[in-house]
Amino acid sequence: MDNEGNNQKTILIVDDEQPIVDILVYNLKKEGYNTIEANDGVTAVDIALNKKPDLILLDIMLPKMDGLTVCKKIRTKYNIPILMLTAKDEEIDKILGLELGADDYITKPFSVRELMARIKANLRKSEIKSEQYNSQDNKSDDSNSKIIAVGDLVLDLEKIEAKVEGKPIDLTLREFEVLKYLALQKGQVVTREKLLETVWGYEYYGDIRTVDVTVRRIRGKIEKDTSYPKILATKRGIGYYIRTEQSEE
Repeated sequence: MDNEGNNQKTILIVDDEQPIVDILVYNLKKEGYNTIEANDGVTAVDIALNKKPDLILLDIMLPKMDGLTVCKKIRTKYNIPILMLTAKDEEIDKILGLELGADDYITKPFSVRELMARIKANLRKSEIKSEQYNSQDNKSDDSNSKIIAVGDLVLDLEKIEAKVEGKPIDLTLREFEVLKYLALQKGQVVTREKLLETVWGYEYYGDIRTVDVTVRRIRGKIEKDTSYPKILATKRGIGYYIRTEQSEE
C-alpha cells in the first residue's frame, strides 16, 4: 500500500471485533488515512508508544487490558488524540475515559459520517496546535505571546506548561488548551458550547458533559479545594471563567 505524501495521517484502530475493524479500515482508507490495527490492549499500548499514530480509536472492552487502562498508559507518554468507542449505555465508562485523558468518545452503534467528522475535528485541532507552537518557537522576542499569567496561574505557551503558585501542573494537551482559552478571556464567562466548539473543534454541539468532565479534571489538578475553586470558576447555568481580582464574587 502506497503511503503517498507526508500529510497522510495514521490512525490506530483498537477493537477486538474484527467486523468493526474492517468497517473502520474501509472508511478511513476511503478518506485517505493510513490505518494500523490492534485487537487487544497490550498490543495497542505497544503500537501506540512505538509507532506514534496521529490519532487512536480505542474500544473500552478489550482482551488483556481494558481501554481505560490503555488510555491512561498512553497518556503518561504522549498527547496523541484518543477517541473512545463505548457501548450505548456505558455512561460511567465515557466519563472515566474523559477523566483519564481521552479527547472524545462516540457510542456504538455509531454513524460513520459522525465518526469521520469527529476524527477530522480532533486531527485538525492537533495540527493547528502544532503549527501554533512551532511558529511560537520562531518568535524569540514576542514574550506576550509566550506567557499568560492570571493570578497564581501561569501558562507557558512555548513549553506547553502550566504552573500554579510556581508549582508545575501535569496537564494533558486538551486540559492545557481549555485553560489557555479561558485565560485569554480572563474574568469573562465562556459558555460550555463555546468551549466545545473552540477547543474541541466541533462545528456542531457535541455532548456538553465532555466539557464539564474536563473542567472537573483540571480543577482536581490546579485547585486546593475543588468545592471552592479559586482559579477556575463556574457561572451557574452559563459556563466557566478564570477568576481575576475584579471577577471575585
